Amino acid sequence: MAVASASLQSIPSHLKLSRTTRATTVAASNLLSFKTSINPAFSQKLTTNVNVSAIRKTFSVKSQSNQSDSSRPANVHQLCVYEINERDRGSPAYLRLGEKRVNSLGDLVPFTNKVYSADLQTRLGITAGICILIKNMPETKGDRYEAIYSFHLGDYGQIAVQGAYVTTEDTYLSVTGGTGIFAGAYGQVKLQQLVFPFKLFYTFYLQGLSADLPPELLVTPVPPSPAVEASPAAKAAEPGATAPNYSD
Repeated sequence: MAVASASLQSIPSHLKLSRTTRATTVAASNLLSFKTSINPAFSQKLTTNVNVSAIRKTFSVKSQSNQSDSSRPANVHQLCVYEINERDRGSPAYLRLGEKRVNSLGDLVPFTNKVYSADLQTRLGITAGICILIKNMPETKGDRYEAIYSFHLGDYGQIAVQGAYVTTEDTYLSVTGGTGIFAGAYGQVKLQQLVFPFKLFYTFYLQGLSADLPPELLVTPVPPSPAVEASPAAKAAEPGATAPNYSD
């Protein structure tokens, strides 16, 4: 046992170091080999996915750019109509949600009135919408509303409008869209208050229409005044005095 022990102790130290170093080198080599041995097919798949994603992203941006570059028709089409409350539709209704004895913020006014051609000879349809009271103005004996409503004009289609409605002065509202011959409409409309809340005259400045308005809508207006009235035939919705399938 003593001899064996002496033999072990006599092994040169450089041989021990060499063996340890070789083992370390082999282990490190194996680790490096594992790290760099990525499956070529897997690498190809990753590259392909990234490229497809990039292509899709580029295509999406290009598509959006094309849409923003497309311009809508900019010709302005002028249309005039009368809105008349003939006190036969239970309109307007005043809902005092502000819970005060005077007009106050939050009060609602749903309404619907009849719409006539600018020459007052043809019943075109109705208005339908709601006004939200924003501010009571006792100094001018008026109110300011945010109005949201539509003009329903039978087979011709609809025009949607929204904006500030001041009961004591002429105001402009935005045209927010349309259907039928008014599809794609935008622009503005001038609201002239003749007799609050019973008689109003509108002048539309419509853009975005794909075609000109039909001649029967482009009649010469009766000059706006508090005394205007629709013709008896139009009031009675007699044949020949209404728009096709006029809204009621």
